[in-house]
Amino acid sequence: LFLGSSCIYPKFCEQPIKEEYLLQGGLEKTNESYALAKIAGIKLCEALINQYSFDAISIMPTNLYGPGDNYHPENSHVLPGLIRRFHEAKIDKKDAVICWGSGSPKREFLHVQDLAEASVFLLENWKPSSDSSSLSWVNIGTGSDITIKELAEKIKSVVGFDGEIKWDKSKPDGTPQKKLDVTLINKIGWSSKISLDEGLKRTYQDFKIENQIT
Repeated sequence: LFLGSSCIYPKFCEQPIKEEYLLQGGLEKTNESYALAKIAGIKLCEALINQYSFDAISIMPTNLYGPGDNYHPENSHVLPGLIRRFHEAKIDKKDAVICWGSGSPKREFLHVQDLAEASVFLLENWKPSSDSSSLSWVNIGTGSDITIKELAEKIKSVVGFDGEIKWDKSKPDGTPQKKLDVTLINKIGWSSKISLDEGLKRTYQDFKIENQIT
């Protein structure tokens, strides 16, 4: 099993993003090198399947979150970063939390437990054919997305921060939308089970346990 990423797809491709959109346009410049490394892995697996019938599948998850995440204040991803920011603002009794960008970009989030279950399910139930016209990779996601502004409001509520959210529009927004088409994995027989609301509650509890917060 080769673990890829939704960032392999073009920056401005149609939504939701189908597996077939790979290499149909330019990548997001800020993570181009990472995306190219993942694409190389997909194509290596594909070549081994076609030439040697090598038993490999590649999975492309959307944005992940959950237990054991990186909550670092400077180099974390958006969701765990917001959890720390809102928590610290609550503890310090701040009046506001400043978030980057406009809050308008839309993102899809998948709990890591769902990814783990999808990975095992696909290993046991999906085998791409050695026909070069068939796909050797599959998207894994929830099939729904949310604006960063809506995400911030949800995290603010879960954490219990009473202050204001301010948006620093001088900071970049990045790709405007990234929602995966999960038709293929749904047809194979798997769909996500953990809602974002439930997942955020679990993740905040994990954050408090990890940081020994009562």
